[in-house]
Amino acid sequence: MENNDKTNNEEYNISFFKPTTKVAKFNRNLIVTLVLIWAISIFGFQILLKIVEKQTPEKAYTEYKSVRDNLKNGNADNKDKQVFVQSLLSVLGKITVAEKDKEILNAAVNRVVFELVPETDKAGFIAKLDNFKSQKTSDPNYPKLKKELADIAGKYIGVKAYTLKAKLLVSELAFAKSQEPDFDKTGLVMKKYLIHNQSFITDFKFIGFPFHYFYTAVFLLILFVGLCLYYCIAIDVNMKKMGIVEE
Repeated sequence: MENNDKTNNEEYNISFFKPTTKVAKFNRNLIVTLVLIWAISIFGFQILLKIVEKQTPEKAYTEYKSVRDNLKNGNADNKDKQVFVQSLLSVLGKITVAEKDKEILNAAVNRVVFELVPETDKAGFIAKLDNFKSQKTSDPNYPKLKKELADIAGKYIGVKAYTLKAKLLVSELAFAKSQEPDFDKTGLVMKKYLIHNQSFITDFKFIGFPFHYFYTAVFLLILFVGLCLYYCIAIDVNMKKMGIVEE
């Protein structure tokens, strides 16, 4: 009696890692295979990206780097300062910039911009800026004052008044905090936002999308659904081969 109970318990003792029947073994091997395919598709692609990637700077970083040392050493001319400010505004215009990084760039922008303002114009420029700061966005004069400041500030940094950089500069000057610039920290922030990992995989376009985006956002979803479908079909086919039919 005890032997029969032991035998029955062993028959119903189902283990994924130690299957005792052909169906269970087939099921385990199939699941392991499909999980490996899924894992390799995800992590293998990420590893491949890391292997072939190359740090590629944006044009703004190259320009910033060409004048950085002159700014730090105090040997920069007005052209160098204009390039410096324009390159920093390229980062400040990004919506992904952290608040603490904005403050670092803002301090550097403000220092250099006021160095570009001629002594004869400084009093009038500061007065216009203070007047703009006192205005609310709902005030009728707000757009007019902002445009006037963009016209003036744009000339100082060497850009057209209607450009995004000129308009952005007005906001940076108006909402600046009194903070001494740290050019070493400025360099770290510029590197953080203007140097990207690129490769032939990220540069290649597939049906209008960068290939790495299409692969992770679209292909992996299709692959997952395909693996699930294949699992169901393979199980049904194997059960029919073994003569197991559901009633």
